[in-house]
Amino acid sequence: MDRNKKIIQTSIIGIAANCLLAAFKAFIGLLSGSIAIVLDAVNNLSDALSSVITIVGTKLANKAPDRKHPLGHGRVEYISTAVIAIIICYAGITSLVESIKKIMNPQLPKYTTVTLLIVAVAVFVKIILGTYVKKVGESVKSESLVASGEDAKLDAVISTSTLVAAIIFIQFGVSLEAYLGAIISIVIIKAGYDMISETISHILGERVEIELSHQVKRIVVSFDEVSGAYDLSLHNYGPDRYVGSIHIEVDEDMTMTRLDQLQRQIAYVVYKETGVTLEGIGIYSKNKKDSEADLIQREISKYVKTFDYVKQIHGFYYDPNQKLLSFDVVITFDSPDRDATYRKIVEALKEKYPEYTFSVNMDVDLSD
Repeated sequence: MDRNKKIIQTSIIGIAANCLLAAFKAFIGLLSGSIAIVLDAVNNLSDALSSVITIVGTKLANKAPDRKHPLGHGRVEYISTAVIAIIICYAGITSLVESIKKIMNPQLPKYTTVTLLIVAVAVFVKIILGTYVKKVGESVKSESLVASGEDAKLDAVISTSTLVAAIIFIQFGVSLEAYLGAIISIVIIKAGYDMISETISHILGERVEIELSHQVKRIVVSFDEVSGAYDLSLHNYGPDRYVGSIHIEVDEDMTMTRLDQLQRQIAYVVYKETGVTLEGIGIYSKNKKDSEADLIQREISKYVKTFDYVKQIHGFYYDPNQKLLSFDVVITFDSPDRDATYRKIVEALKEKYPEYTFSVNMDVDLSD
């Protein structure tokens, strides 16, 4: 079964389970006068709506690329996750308002054995549902399903607390309903906020996962003629949809024909093994080993790396006619002022090696 069918199938199961749970809890909650159980039912309805949004988002994300969106619609999945998070926050806020009203005007609930039994069954169902949905979400890399699975497990905790509150009331006559409802509401709001924050981070663009970064670079440098791979930049257009570029270092005397063949081979193998589309492969020309330029590179590299926050230098090239030294220096984000660090390095180089002209580019620490 392909990814989209699996997401839709799992979401439909979630809708059915949550609607049934919501109906039972709403009936029991109204019958017993338990605000906590009623709010739990509302939360189940919001979960069902979340699953509906997941289905719609998956359908839209799978639309073919068009002129306006040439890289596809994969990011719709992130937007659908954000909508789910907003719904969860809204449910939490409305629940909190109702709980505060009940605290101000308390009402004693009426529990029965059947009431407690249904709540206990709901806890069991939610644990199974949450575990299943999250597992499927992780396997198909669906943020929406993972979020729904986590939310279902949270519901199990909420239902358990409701059950405990009911037992306390039966045993001791102390009603914690309204206060428990307020606590549940705050937990729901927090969960929604965390989901929104994570989704916004995805939309803004995050650093590529270290495993994927290393995998792509290992493939690139596996070609005998490639002596280095740098500046890997990947842009995410939905789960497992990466488009980007990389720079490779090759000998200075490589022919244009062979260079063209090499770039095509690299792009093909990287896509075949990782699914990453390399739309651009830049070139760094490497001076011959043990040449004058190579010896200068070693000395300059060693000196530059003595500065704090320097991760690496690459793209080194020496033009003996103009006495020009050109390279990129990668300054980590740990530096309190990357521009100041860069200026310090350039000024130090000019002072230590006045016989050379420097063309130093401050590179971004894009990937591991």
